[in-house]
Amino acid sequence: DRLAGRRELSGKLLYTAICSLDGYVADEEGRFDRLAPDAEVHAFVNDLERRVGTYLYGRRMYEVMVYWETPTADSPEVELDYARVWQAADKIVYSATLADVSSTRTTLERSFDPGRVAELKASATADLSVSGPNLAAQALAAGLVEEVALLLAPVTLGGGNPVLPAGWRARLELLDDRRFGNGFAYLRYAVT
Repeated sequence: DRLAGRRELSGKLLYTAICSLDGYVADEEGRFDRLAPDAEVHAFVNDLERRVGTYLYGRRMYEVMVYWETPTADSPEVELDYARVWQAADKIVYSATLADVSSTRTTLERSFDPGRVAELKASATADLSVSGPNLAAQALAAGLVEEVALLLAPVTLGGGNPVLPAGWRARLELLDDRRFGNGFAYLRYAVT
């Protein structure tokens, strides 16, 4: 890791997403089943997520991710491992419409406040992760995201929910990459 010597005591804000080769996290109907990782990619994601102490979610992403609070007991071990990682982290959900949250270690905020997120980063002892392209767009626009990592699935969706916001411009430095046997590719960049 090229940033090994430059690690600061405060947490970094990471944006990691699985997307299609043409840059969508879900198709035009909101489905993302064609982007599902296999066990090898899932285990890799689990290891990436171990460095996250706090997840930042919008309502829709939280509603997808809350499954990990109570996965089925007969789930594969790689999924149960991810559930343990997810359950161990704090979660902040930003929603003006969600009535309540149902997972432990989770707080509900009515709006995304870039200043408050900057304070969270400054006081964090572990990294933070912003999840979902809509909330990530706000964090990217506010200049809060230090790293963007994409797991590219070997499919195209032809449209849908884009992984990166229209009009976002940044210089990126490649920090890491990896190829997987199923055709997935991992690219991690520092936002410079």
